[in-house]
Amino acid sequence: MPQTRITLIGKPDCHLCDDARAVIERVCADTGESFTERNILAEPELMAAYAEQVPVTLVDGKQHDYWRVDEQRLRKALSRRRLFKR
Repeated sequence: MPQTRITLIGKPDCHLCDDARAVIERVCADTGESFTERNILAEPELMAAYAEQVPVTLVDGKQHDYWRVDEQRLRKALSRRRLFKR
């Protein structure tokens, strides 16, 4: 089973989180990647790290974007990291 490479850190009732999720879902549908979501309100360590940046997107465990997801930048990061992992 392939490892999930994209993580969306968000919170309920967050319109920017909804926007980020829509972009990530579109990219995942096109690339075959999957993503996980984590709720910043339920995880104190995430709150301490990212409280002012929600939503936050991680790719391969590293911070990629916050507030808004740039679709082209996300696609590029996924393809670049895929090449390096071969």
